[in-house]
Amino acid sequence: MSLNEQIKKLVEEQEQYIIDCRHKLHAIPEVCSKEVKTKAFLMEEIKKSGLPYEEVPTNSIIVKLDTGRPGKVVALRADIDGLPVKESEENLAGPRVCRSEHDGYCHACGHDAHMSMLLGALKVLPQLKDQLNGTILFCFEEGEEQGTGIKALLAALDKYNVDVCWGIHVYAELEEGKMSVDAGPRMASAIGTMVNFKGKGGHGSRPDMARNPVFAAAAFLNNLSMAFGQQVTAGETVTLGITMFHAGEAANVIADTAELGGTFRFFNMEEGQRAADRFVKTAEHTAAMFDCTAEFPRGKPVVAGGPVINDAAAAALAQKVLPEVLPEGTVVPCEPWYASESFGQWLRKYPGVFAFLGIKNEEAGFGALHHNEKFDFNDKVLKLGALATVRYAVEWLTQG
Repeated sequence: MSLNEQIKKLVEEQEQYIIDCRHKLHAIPEVCSKEVKTKAFLMEEIKKSGLPYEEVPTNSIIVKLDTGRPGKVVALRADIDGLPVKESEENLAGPRVCRSEHDGYCHACGHDAHMSMLLGALKVLPQLKDQLNGTILFCFEEGEEQGTGIKALLAALDKYNVDVCWGIHVYAELEEGKMSVDAGPRMASAIGTMVNFKGKGGHGSRPDMARNPVFAAAAFLNNLSMAFGQQVTAGETVTLGITMFHAGEAANVIADTAELGGTFRFFNMEEGQRAADRFVKTAEHTAAMFDCTAEFPRGKPVVAGGPVINDAAAAALAQKVLPEVLPEGTVVPCEPWYASESFGQWLRKYPGVFAFLGIKNEEAGFGALHHNEKFDFNDKVLKLGALATVRYAVEWLTQG
């Protein structure tokens, strides 16, 4: 039996296990740095493998499969945190197959799928050990949504001298059962920002005796829309989503403060910083027009992370070998996604691939956008992700 046939057979044998893991993990979503039950479940499965592992503060885990022969070191990654989103009882078409048991929290981004596919690979790859050279690291990253786990996990990986990496994300804008491993920019960089307009509160009947920050904040939004649209470099794209605006508690009271917040998304880090600087300058000048001040409680926005950019050679390799185990027509091109991901930091450190696994099938109830209460997907796609993960790792570990 060829190696590709072995991979397909072994993953097929683990498909129900992968689905069962997804359902169990879906039931216990936990937010950044609080993935206690999630980690306990992962540890139980990891210990069954008999492989050595390392616990990285606070909830990240590295599992090591050493073939005993020299070769590449391949890091495979899954994120493990959920979201503070109340899950709906139904998806886009009807009742869900599985539901969150933690009220007010759910896996509305697909991290339950990512963990399950990696656990499936953890079952399969040790069975191919005698045919491989080098080392595989199975990495479970806590706190991806807020970036709380990335620094410690990457620091812990330094001693392993990683050669290449792999990550995968289910994607609601890509057709169900399709996969994209394109080279180049795949997901955007992000900067979160918050600005407080500070004025002087007062009675609603005498606005002339107060300095109303609501007007400063409202004017800021108008000014920003003009300045932002006119000053982003032609040919570049920076999006700004203002997602929060809060001021006051009563109709007859002028508040002291009006607060706004949102995020920038971009692929060019220099252009992203220029947009963030424009945000600050516009806020400060607008505040002065209303005799208010603009303050930045999280600090002025600064580019820290970066976009997810697939290595050209690693992506070409994936495009070559994945069709050997995936159904014909599975691997397709896909436009970049403007959401952000901590895996961009992996790809700045190691060459590798971040794959998109399509889940969009609205007629069947799947395809609600990420971070949405109706987000859901067909369990059948999990096998494709596990197949791709295993085949990618095997290719690097059979070279030479």
